[in-house]
Amino acid sequence: MDQNFMYLALVVYFAGLLYIGYLAYRRTETHEDFMVGGRGLPPWVAALSAGASDMSGWLIMGLPGAIYATGLIESWIAIGLSIGAYLNWKLVAPRLRAYTEVARNSITIPSFFENRLKDKSHILRIASSLIILIFFTLYVSSGMVAAGVFFESSFDGSYIVGMLVVVGITLIYTFFGGFLGASLTDVAQGIMMMVALGVVPIAGIIAVGGIGEVAQTVSAVAPGNLSFFGTGEFSSTVVLTIVSGLAWGLGYFGQPHIAVRFMALRSPKEAGRARRIGMSWMIISLTGAVLSGLVGIAFFYSRNETLPNPETVVLRMSTLLLHPFFAGLVLAAVLAAIMSTFSSQLVVCSSALVEDLYRVINKKPPSARRLVLLGRLGVVVVALAALLLALNPDDSILGLVSFAWAGFGAAFGPITLLSLYWRKLTNWGALAGMVTGTVVVFLWDALNTGLYELLPAFVLATAAAWVVSLVTHQPNSEITDGFNRAEDLAKA
Repeated sequence: MDQNFMYLALVVYFAGLLYIGYLAYRRTETHEDFMVGGRGLPPWVAALSAGASDMSGWLIMGLPGAIYATGLIESWIAIGLSIGAYLNWKLVAPRLRAYTEVARNSITIPSFFENRLKDKSHILRIASSLIILIFFTLYVSSGMVAAGVFFESSFDGSYIVGMLVVVGITLIYTFFGGFLGASLTDVAQGIMMMVALGVVPIAGIIAVGGIGEVAQTVSAVAPGNLSFFGTGEFSSTVVLTIVSGLAWGLGYFGQPHIAVRFMALRSPKEAGRARRIGMSWMIISLTGAVLSGLVGIAFFYSRNETLPNPETVVLRMSTLLLHPFFAGLVLAAVLAAIMSTFSSQLVVCSSALVEDLYRVINKKPPSARRLVLLGRLGVVVVALAALLLALNPDDSILGLVSFAWAGFGAAFGPITLLSLYWRKLTNWGALAGMVTGTVVVFLWDALNTGLYELLPAFVLATAAAWVVSLVTHQPNSEITDGFNRAEDLAKA
């Protein structure tokens, strides 16, 4: 009977997503509608969809699991992300919205780089598209792994069956609704995630006996659990953990699925309102995730229970503490975290395949109807590739997400910032930066130094772009005029 209530909650949730996808489908007519919603997102939709698509299963599974396993020292990731998200909304959002409009109405990051830097060779656009496909296939795969783990731990079900159900539902509303379908479902999913991360830790605190009892028990389990510095000994390992956690914030500047929300705003001036809404959602949700991990330590210790997989701490607490129907809604919120990112990334991958590869290679301009069809087929192709990787996962959800996050942050972050704020960036400088960032991420990850690969890769990519641009720069009045117009539009 209990599981029937949980299944009912999931059915209601899935039905709601499909209905939203249907509404988006009716409003999706052109290729631009499918890719960026016709540049008509209101601030609250852009803010909540950016947050929900950004956080993924990492927010409700990865982060609470890391806190549960290691303690408060893992919260430096949340601090770094909060700082990075604020700076991204402040520095990138208004300028990117303005500059993509000025740069021949670019609707993807690769097309923006090409149009901004007047790269007639198309090398920059093709290279950035391939980088998107590589790292997003890994990123989408992490969402599928999270879906499989979710069904295993919540219903004692099959990893494969659970993953296929989530993939199927997400594909349907993304296939038909495109960017608008992904964004509108993200709003509902973002609200569900925030509420779940408020309800579960509060229920856990009540069950343990209050905040004081939680703090006392968490300290008793391990003395460093409540310290931002672990055991308290200021060692090189602690420094690396803190620096690596804060470095996560650099990744925001290069995430295509977040940048496309900026590009889809109705106007640059609405970025300020979106920032305030988005940051409020983010701080509440991250705080709830950290608390869930800490409360989970006390809750399961009091039950003499140890979780085989720390990343299931929120799932397990919800099924033990809440009425089955409400536990089902919390489980639906976990799916919301997974599916919101999954759908957004599929749309961006589709745009890379169609807008940035097919249209460049195919000399004959395709019809608008054909572009929409190809965009939908692109969603399916990327999903199938990621599905093959997820069939036998060999890494944690947090591990998969962190590598893909580093890849995008290092490859695109420096180039995005330099494109928006430095007139002398050249196409060859941008290409050098992207290649350097991508290569260093792979090499540094293989070295296993303990320092998050995003930081050295970001620094070296910035240096490469800067040096090569200085060597290859030639005055170009067209680039200067476009830069000035975008700057003025962003301030208007």
